[in-house]
Amino acid sequence: MTALKYLAPATLKEACALLLEHRDARVIAGGTDLVVQMKQGEARPGCVINIAAIAGQDAINYTERDGLRLGALVTMTAIRTSPIINQKYNILSQAAGKLGTWQVQNRATIGGNLCNAATSADTIPALLALDASAVIVSAKGEREVPVEDFFTGPGKTILSPGELVAGIRVPPLPPHSGGVYLKHTVRKALDLAIIGVGAVAVMDGDIFKDVRIALGTAAPKPIRARNAEAALRGRKMDDNIIEQAASAAVAESSPRDSLRATAEYRRELIAALVARAVRQAAEQAG
Repeated sequence: MTALKYLAPATLKEACALLLEHRDARVIAGGTDLVVQMKQGEARPGCVINIAAIAGQDAINYTERDGLRLGALVTMTAIRTSPIINQKYNILSQAAGKLGTWQVQNRATIGGNLCNAATSADTIPALLALDASAVIVSAKGEREVPVEDFFTGPGKTILSPGELVAGIRVPPLPPHSGGVYLKHTVRKALDLAIIGVGAVAVMDGDIFKDVRIALGTAAPKPIRARNAEAALRGRKMDDNIIEQAASAAVAESSPRDSLRATAEYRRELIAALVARAVRQAAEQAG
């Protein structure tokens, strides 16, 4: 059996170079996903590159002009307890607080949650609804990609060899905005989401000035429910229009049967959770 290589770069540049050199490598930070996958035999990397010691990657920065910047190593606990995130992006705090146990939240990172590319990841619907982007670095420089375009399928991303997610950028929200993340699980909040829904609403009185709705575990990859958004945008909030939007979200989803839930049950959950999330986001915005 070939010995597992363990490398711990000190900089992003060094990490990118190692990823090019070791094409069978996997990146680790908190390890809450990869370690479990390795124990279960689902992942067998020839090399593990630990980026946990790279300086500055656990920073949370916010300005009114540019919005929020999260380093890839920011933990769920840091997001959940950050005063500025709670004040400006409460939907993201909610999502981080619903990911696993507090012990897991202490180690799990925003970059890892994104790069694991699980359709059930709690922070991804929140990031999609916030119109966030992933900051990707390589030896060639830096590029920014909308989170919506980051995933190509279950567990798959657009990252090329030698590329690494260095952070997340979230634009500032306009006045009279509200955001909500809801999830439904089999037993308790720390379970994986059967369906996760993120909704951000920008209100002008009782009119939906703008709205973004994102779904997790509703398709092979996390998605924006754009038809549902269009059904609400520019319309007056009432039960009928919200139910129309919820039905549109169901129609543009493609959930599957699994051991945890049938596709039909997931469609029922999408309708219920989208309606509830939109109402709560709109009420919060007011």
